[in-house]
Amino acid sequence: MPMPLARKLILHVPVSDEALLADFVKRCVADGVVLIAVFGLGCERIQRTIGALAVGGEIDQTFYLCTSIHPDETLDEVVDMVRSWEFEQSDSFEEIRL
Repeated sequence: MPMPLARKLILHVPVSDEALLADFVKRCVADGVVLIAVFGLGCERIQRTIGALAVGGEIDQTFYLCTSIHPDETLDEVVDMVRSWEFEQSDSFEEIRL
């Protein structure tokens, strides 16, 4: 069984296989992820896909998952934003590549 994900994630795009996103979103919900910062070129489309999966799937509708997009920022800028995200400042973050 894999280790639980951190509560805040940076998802690097492009992803290797977008079919992996459905299970990724389910795992995020199961692990209590509260923020997915989508980073890189094409992040807007990936964010919309994540949103559609979260809303249209078998996911608990009381769960709130925040996403943000970062097409033009550096990784350092995204890391600073994720670290200082006001609701979960003390929580660690994790970088994800699918």
